[in-house]
Amino acid sequence: MEETSLEADIDDWFIESLKLYSDLHVFELQEPTQVIEWTAEKSVCVAGYSTTKTNEILELLLPQKLFAKGNQGLCSERDFKVGHGGFSEESVNCLKHIAGTRCVVTSGAPGSKLQVWQIGEDDSDTIKNTGCIEPKISSDKQCRIASGSAGAACVLHGSEFRDIQITELASGRVLYAMDSGSSDPVSGLQFVDGDTFLLSSSGQVVVSDLRDPRGPLCRAQLNVPHETPPCPDFVTVTWAPALSDHLAVSGFDGTVQIYDTADWGPELKETEPLFTHRGHVMSSGFEADADAALVTTHVWHPWKPRTVLSAATDGSLHVWDWVDDRAGNT
Repeated sequence: MEETSLEADIDDWFIESLKLYSDLHVFELQEPTQVIEWTAEKSVCVAGYSTTKTNEILELLLPQKLFAKGNQGLCSERDFKVGHGGFSEESVNCLKHIAGTRCVVTSGAPGSKLQVWQIGEDDSDTIKNTGCIEPKISSDKQCRIASGSAGAACVLHGSEFRDIQITELASGRVLYAMDSGSSDPVSGLQFVDGDTFLLSSSGQVVVSDLRDPRGPLCRAQLNVPHETPPCPDFVTVTWAPALSDHLAVSGFDGTVQIYDTADWGPELKETEPLFTHRGHVMSSGFEADADAALVTTHVWHPWKPRTVLSAATDGSLHVWDWVDDRAGNT
């Protein structure tokens, strides 16, 4: 009886999805990934995070139909193509592409070195390890990575405030090192212009302008589950690059939530998501269950305003274009 009810909920969700999404594509990876990183206009990198076996690093070419004009509707099939591939002896918990290059940098278990990889060009289908970066201080915390968008190829990295530094890839030279004795953990690193944000495990977001220290521009208490602490490695908060004032949050459960920050103010208030992607929960066959798929990461499409890629612990990889059904939006 219970199983029949669950199957009915799944069927209802798939029918409802025809109205919720302009496009929804459901894929399955051989192993779950904690990273999705754009390497080109039509390709992304994913990698396994198992601590007990060798992990694949793959550059996947997105299906051509994802870029076709017109509404593709609901589609469920497996037609990502592997463009390049390699193997890592360590788990890949963070991966960043260095803009303007065919290079990616990864971090694995706490205290390990950062690995530098070269994605093969047209005459090679391999992703090769070409070097490593020694952390400033060995730590038992996860190392975070960010890549610069201009100038010499470099990477910002650190697991605690005291070991944050910028390293030039070509020479290995340290361009900057933070002068701090604090061992507070780093939850995320990002090169920013004027805005930044902070998300706590209780779901509070604070948006600030670094040029104005008088107080936050806005903040909000998000409607995310926090009865049990989320896995800190999975919590992801991202700004939409092609849609003003929108951010996405995942890692608290099997959903990805979209929020519109346009109406947020400096006073802390509770806010509801504009849209919630429940596809990973429903496609895993569980509803609000301990065994339900947990979203491990998500990333916005760089120029399609409402297109998001997300992955979960069951190996599912979704590409979805959500519908904003508010008046005047399509």
